[in-house]
Amino acid sequence: MEFSELYITYYSKLVRFAREYVILEEDAENITQDVFTDMWEKRDSIDLIENVNAYLFRLVKNRCLDYLKHKAFEQKYIEHIQSSFEVELSLKLQSLECNISEVNETEVLIRKAINGLPKRCRDIFMLSRMEGLKYREISERLGISVNTVECQMSIALKKLRGKLGICLAA
Repeated sequence: MEFSELYITYYSKLVRFAREYVILEEDAENITQDVFTDMWEKRDSIDLIENVNAYLFRLVKNRCLDYLKHKAFEQKYIEHIQSSFEVELSLKLQSLECNISEVNETEVLIRKAINGLPKRCRDIFMLSRMEGLKYREISERLGISVNTVECQMSIALKKLRGKLGICLAA
């Protein structure tokens, strides 16, 4: 039997047969096409096959089973990757939550320490550190000398270092 006759006779039958194993029509067609590609490469020995019908159906069945094994492996791999990703993401989120919690606690402590400063120290500190004003700008705004601003900032920083146990930049 010529290869073209084989193809015309068996292609649609083999695709339907493959559909019994695989879900997608496209996959069944690809599997069948692969079988015919193999047959084309062995076209010189087609005449040696005693039962071409059984041979072709056996090839399609084996290809379908190989395809399903590959898909199962692929699915397990994807599930493993997803699981690893979810675990890693969960750990990062937990770490982030801890960091946020620590930041919030630190922020509360700093706010309490700042609020515990004498009013003039607190005002000068806030203008300098929160509003980013220079000492000269603070002195002009409050109508005091730059030296007074420097002294009050020094007092504020010493008190904050003492309460917070951290070193704040001057």
